[in-house]
Amino acid sequence: MNVQPVRPEDQALIDAATALIKARYKVGRHHIAAALRTRSGRIFTGLHLDTYVGRASVCAEAVAVGQAMAAGAGEEDPIEAIVSLRHPRPTEKHREIQIVAPCGICREMLRDFAPEARVLLATEGGLTAYSPADLLPLKYQRVE
Repeated sequence: MNVQPVRPEDQALIDAATALIKARYKVGRHHIAAALRTRSGRIFTGLHLDTYVGRASVCAEAVAVGQAMAAGAGEEDPIEAIVSLRHPRPTEKHREIQIVAPCGICREMLRDFAPEARVLLATEGGLTAYSPADLLPLKYQRVE
């Protein structure tokens, strides 16, 4: 496992995702926000789009990656780090916004679009960064 140290500039990602989910949280619509940073320092955010038909929902990480790719991120300016935060529902005991791990589909997407990125996660030891490969070690591979 390739656990990586957390960098001081990672707090800006947490702050960006926190600000977005605080501003846009809506029960049954938006409960996850993500923020990513490219190597050049650009920050992009994404908001989870919950739908009544679950298969049509879109994860915040996918929205953030799409924003970055649309703005020119990629080989010349790769995604360097990403974090996802979840806003609690009104009926939950915990009232704090918390860092959450990307879902399996997002782990697959990060392996495709940001294989060298640092995925920030809250662990018992504090904030820790993992590679997408650590989060999804046996990625699906096409045979050509």
